[in-house]
Amino acid sequence: MAEIVGVRFKRAGKLYYFDPAGIDLKVSDDVIVETARGLELGHVVITPEQVLASEVAKPLKSVVRKATTEDIKRTQELAAKEREALAECSKLIAQFHLPMKLLSAEYNLEGNRLTVHFSAAERIDFRELVRELSNRLKVRVELRQTGPRDEAKLIGGCGQCGRQLCCSSFLDEFCPVSIRMAKEQDLPLNPMKISGVCGRLMCCLVYENEQYRQMKGKLPKKGQRVSTTQGTAKVIGSNPLRETVLVELENETSVELPLSEITLEDKNLPKAGETGKQTGNRKIIG
Repeated sequence: MAEIVGVRFKRAGKLYYFDPAGIDLKVSDDVIVETARGLELGHVVITPEQVLASEVAKPLKSVVRKATTEDIKRTQELAAKEREALAECSKLIAQFHLPMKLLSAEYNLEGNRLTVHFSAAERIDFRELVRELSNRLKVRVELRQTGPRDEAKLIGGCGQCGRQLCCSSFLDEFCPVSIRMAKEQDLPLNPMKISGVCGRLMCCLVYENEQYRQMKGKLPKKGQRVSTTQGTAKVIGSNPLRETVLVELENETSVELPLSEITLEDKNLPKAGETGKQTGNRKIIG
């Protein structure tokens, strides 16, 4: 067995696992850990727990110590230096005429390494920028180009719902989103209405997609002939949330009926999710 503790470095940031090294830790504790960028301050989000050694992909780095008051103060001082570094980097970008947009800058706890995040429409040759910035700040500089979604996560903002962006508030990883999910939920396929501030399909399309898929699996398809308490009709629409079916009667009147009052007339039955019993060439839905 191996003991692990879950640590995040940012709100809604990726979760990393470390060896607690016998330190008594609880959720929300600030800790100092060793990373590829050197020492960094993180926050415990999962208390130490036992897992199978086979589940640990590689040897875990250990928690160095609980963060002290001096560590917290040091982090605050570095935050001020990060703003100065961004200002200096912005001047150099203008000087070298580089088509890039600065997003954020991060020092490690030791203050000897700076990571700068930026976005750009294409690949940028920033080698000269890195050399000059390193000479001016006297630290090791690393530039990272981010995509549209990561840019929105770094900057933050509000979505169409009026709430803080999911990616900057609680999503630690991006899930694949497809236009098929919007179709499944009968959403307008207008890019302006189903795209987030990043210009990509909204992450929230994933949240209810499986529920819609299951609910629509119970409903007859558009164009199917059905029997109702008001006579034979053709399906012209449905409401998965209310589990109702919109049908057109033989007198061309449209009416919305509960799924329980619908009986299929043909053999083109719904896909997965249907319930009921078979009666000859009909199937009772509900």
